[in-house]
Amino acid sequence: MADAFKRYRCMNCSHIYDEAEGDPDSGLEPGTRWEDVPDDWICPECGSEKRDYTLIDWE
Repeated sequence: MADAFKRYRCMNCSHIYDEAEGDPDSGLEPGTRWEDVPDDWICPECGSEKRDYTLIDWE
């Protein structure tokens, strides 16, 4: 059974990255896991770096 999709929140603007939805505007297809998001990806709302996100869904 596949792991459930998780969500991550930008600590600067509260944008949510949802693995189930991805970020198609940035080339991240729905279902893209957080660990597969490139380190140089930036928040589409405020420009923060990936490291500025925190996990909000945990098991």
